[in-house]
Amino acid sequence: MPDTLMSSQSCQTLADWLCYIEQSHPIDKIDLGLERVKQVADRADLANLPGKVVLIAGTNGKGSTARILEQLLLAQGFSVGVYSSPHLLRFNERLRLNNYDVDDALWVDAMAEIEALRQDTALTYFEFTTLAALLILKRRPVDFCLIEVGLGGRLDATNIVSPDISVITTIDLDHQDWLGSDREAIGREKAGVFRQDKPVVIGELAVPATVTNRASELNCPALIINQDFTYQLLADSWSWQCGAAGYQYLPIPGLPVQNVATSLAVLHHLSLLPEQPLLIKVLSELRLAGRMQFLQHQPAIVVDVAHNPQSARYLASKLAALKPGYKRVLALVGMLKDKDMTQAMGPLTSVIDQWHLSSLPGVRGASAEQLTTALLSAAQAQPDYRLYQDVTTAFRELLSMLQDDDLLIIFGSFVTVSAVLASYHQETT
Repeated sequence: MPDTLMSSQSCQTLADWLCYIEQSHPIDKIDLGLERVKQVADRADLANLPGKVVLIAGTNGKGSTARILEQLLLAQGFSVGVYSSPHLLRFNERLRLNNYDVDDALWVDAMAEIEALRQDTALTYFEFTTLAALLILKRRPVDFCLIEVGLGGRLDATNIVSPDISVITTIDLDHQDWLGSDREAIGREKAGVFRQDKPVVIGELAVPATVTNRASELNCPALIINQDFTYQLLADSWSWQCGAAGYQYLPIPGLPVQNVATSLAVLHHLSLLPEQPLLIKVLSELRLAGRMQFLQHQPAIVVDVAHNPQSARYLASKLAALKPGYKRVLALVGMLKDKDMTQAMGPLTSVIDQWHLSSLPGVRGASAEQLTTALLSAAQAQPDYRLYQDVTTAFRELLSMLQDDDLLIIFGSFVTVSAVLASYHQETT
């Protein structure tokens, strides 16, 4: 960010606009509420998007579910826009149109228009950029708009849109300072994306009563996992069933099967379930950056944005399956201090042989010393660990010491994975 304050009149590039917006309201400052963003959206009718709108909330699995739906809809010939956050390497990743990140020029034009529309209304970084994304979706109509909720649901800026279907992927403890201290309270916040008489899909395996009660209050036709639709994992395949519709012998995808099952329930609501050969083809090719993403295989380097207890448990299960193929499993971890660091590292203590703990920058970044305290609290035995002041330094040192039969997992935050991806691309190009 430049030392001198920018003005909107001086913004020429996307980087300029992002600096200007962040100067006005830092990216890591959270200020929930719909009044400001709705006031600006109403001036251009941005809440009413063209095509069918799917609003996706959840503690984990939002990005995966959006990706799965995107690929299955594209494969059936529909045009699709996807809004998600945060990004890993480039801001442009936050909005995809038909599988391509929106280019700088469209973002710049949209941000200039939002700046004019907002007049004297103060907007957060997320509110401003969300409105810009909605404006692009309004101007570049698609058959389906898949909108990923940023935080919670009820008070998130994305919740100004009018969805045709609302989705809750999973519910677990995260962002308790804003959403509540237990799963019932968090579920209530996420159920804020439901709309009167509109269908909902719930992919949480242990759904809180606050969620189902809200669906009933609003008369929402609901498809709930393990009640209305089910999936079963076998050794090397899986099956899915919803009423009379179903699939057998599906390939295990690169993303959580639970999220695929939830996505299929959404398509069932839309009467757009694909033919099995097409589904098999899409699942075989399904990938999402930052989710169990192998950067290389010898030695193995994997990045995953797991950053809360629920996602850590899933990551631990994947690593446990991989561990027999490697001599050592090493971890590079950087987290935000508002996360439950002890509970997030706890599930992994049985599969990690050596820990590399790194500080993250900014007011929300946890220090390596704070991570150490959490690790020592979580571990049953004395762990082998080392401390670093930044992720890039830690990763470069690890690259120099990895052996061919090692597996290195990098996790804990989008910030951590983003720094590693940038460093890896620099080191290998």
